[in-house]
Amino acid sequence: MSAFPAISTPSGPVPSDAPAWNRQRRSQMPSHRYRDVYTRVVVPLSERDWPSRRLTQAPLWVPVDLRDGNQALPEPMDPARKRRFFELMVAMGYKEIEIGYPSASQTDFDFVRLVAESDIAPDDVTIVVFTPARRDLIARTVDSIRGIRNPVVIHMYTATAPTWRDVVLDKGRDELRELILAGGRDILEFAGHLPNIRFQFSPEVFNLTEPDYVIEVCDAITELWDATPERPVILNLPATVEIATPNVYADQIEHMHKHLARRDAVILSVHPHNDRGTGIACAELAILAGAQRVEGCIFGNGERTGNVDIATLALNLHAQGIDPMIDFSDIDEIRRTVEYCNRIDVHSRHPYVGDLVHTAFSGTHQDAIKKGFAEHRNRAAAENRSERDIEWQVPYLPIDPADIGRNYDAVIRVNSQSGKGGIAYLLEAEYGIELPRRLQIDFARRVQERTDATGLEIDPSQLLELFESVYLNSDTDGIELIDLESVSHDGIGRTGVSLRIDGVEHSGTYDDIGPVEATTRLLEEQRIGVEILSLHQSSLKTGNDSDALTLIEYRNSAGTHWAAGRDRSVLTASVNAVLRAARATAATLASA
Repeated sequence: MSAFPAISTPSGPVPSDAPAWNRQRRSQMPSHRYRDVYTRVVVPLSERDWPSRRLTQAPLWVPVDLRDGNQALPEPMDPARKRRFFELMVAMGYKEIEIGYPSASQTDFDFVRLVAESDIAPDDVTIVVFTPARRDLIARTVDSIRGIRNPVVIHMYTATAPTWRDVVLDKGRDELRELILAGGRDILEFAGHLPNIRFQFSPEVFNLTEPDYVIEVCDAITELWDATPERPVILNLPATVEIATPNVYADQIEHMHKHLARRDAVILSVHPHNDRGTGIACAELAILAGAQRVEGCIFGNGERTGNVDIATLALNLHAQGIDPMIDFSDIDEIRRTVEYCNRIDVHSRHPYVGDLVHTAFSGTHQDAIKKGFAEHRNRAAAENRSERDIEWQVPYLPIDPADIGRNYDAVIRVNSQSGKGGIAYLLEAEYGIELPRRLQIDFARRVQERTDATGLEIDPSQLLELFESVYLNSDTDGIELIDLESVSHDGIGRTGVSLRIDGVEHSGTYDDIGPVEATTRLLEEQRIGVEILSLHQSSLKTGNDSDALTLIEYRNSAGTHWAAGRDRSVLTASVNAVLRAARATAATLASA
């Protein structure tokens, strides 16, 4: 009898009284060939503790990239790549590392010998080696670790699920139990006397094995190996092939946690795979259910859809305020090393490490992020604290990219889905151009026209180029500034302006008004009316030098528009903006 109540879903022809939103046609896939997990594994657990628990600390992480991950590579790692990967994991802070399957290949055997005979493994790092429950292969495995000073775990495995027993091993339950215990006795014979050796057993395909049989076998092996709290045995319970929703795996782990003999002398470990895409969830729920140790690969490499991704698991803890106990502060360097060693690229949407995971293209997301950054800075200033010490509450960014060594350059990128907030953020962050809200709206429309026409992303330098072409081009045809002078005499301000309009020089001197108003007055006298509605000043950072930038909103007979001017002088930059508006106005008048 299953501990799970059934949740009915339509099968066969959709009933005529099905709600409109659920009138789906039947697929052409032969789903009838498969059995659901509840007919294969019944977990005798009626009350569960894991749903009410929460994660409060990191488990023991055990990267298996050099063994399980390596076995899944089209081109297994050569010794140089293995060493580089091992040194990365040590630098990141992993204290237990599975380094190989020494009875499977000479390359793996030689690498274990390298670790044994060199100083690349710090004394506090535990080395794990992997072996089947076969006497000759166990002997070869023990040979590979002779002389090693580090703590060592000999990890023995045997598949225990019914299909594997019947099809692969051709053994009944009792026969297989004896095979496993024979392997356990061989390990004791070859290595039981060594003080730095501990033991691990994995009932492979645990999640498809009858719960009573797993308990029987595991209890037998911990008794054989005389597990004690001082010398605990690791029982590793793999979801070798994912076959159920994560709550089922959690129930299986909790059942083991509650019913294993010598529980205080057992380190309960899990090794989820990702066939259903739920490896992360399985691992997290397994920890809630009593698991103390997690095996997996950094970024999730492994057979089929991979081993569980222990980088994502660790950073999920970080995002909840829990120290993951592993250093991901330079995640791009970690990624580059893993990609080099595996010869497999990490996907751009991979959690935390992908190139695009902190990037927003959507206009609404960009606007929220821009406002979130501003609020974060304001809170830090108000509390007189570093921005790194303020609680992180920026929309759409679950962690601060700076935590993992990322800067903010790629947080916002612009394509046809982007909006004014993101565009404004990029111009301000990259070039110091602060766009007033109404100019944001105007420029976003221009960007949209460009990206719609090309279908391509537009980078910050292209944004600046477009901005300059629309509002700031240096064309002086028709109207040109010849001279600008502003002086004060006897308390009276005086501004002199000289312009060349269509080849003819015009000058004017005006009292008690500034350069912008003086320029517009001289233009009005030449029947070029430019009404200035607003003026905004900032600086344009384009290199070692910083020019003044003036943005003006103006109105003429054709409506309301924007123009910009730049110069080392703030006053000249403002006049240049007015002249840019005047040229556009003159062109409008000429075409009327």
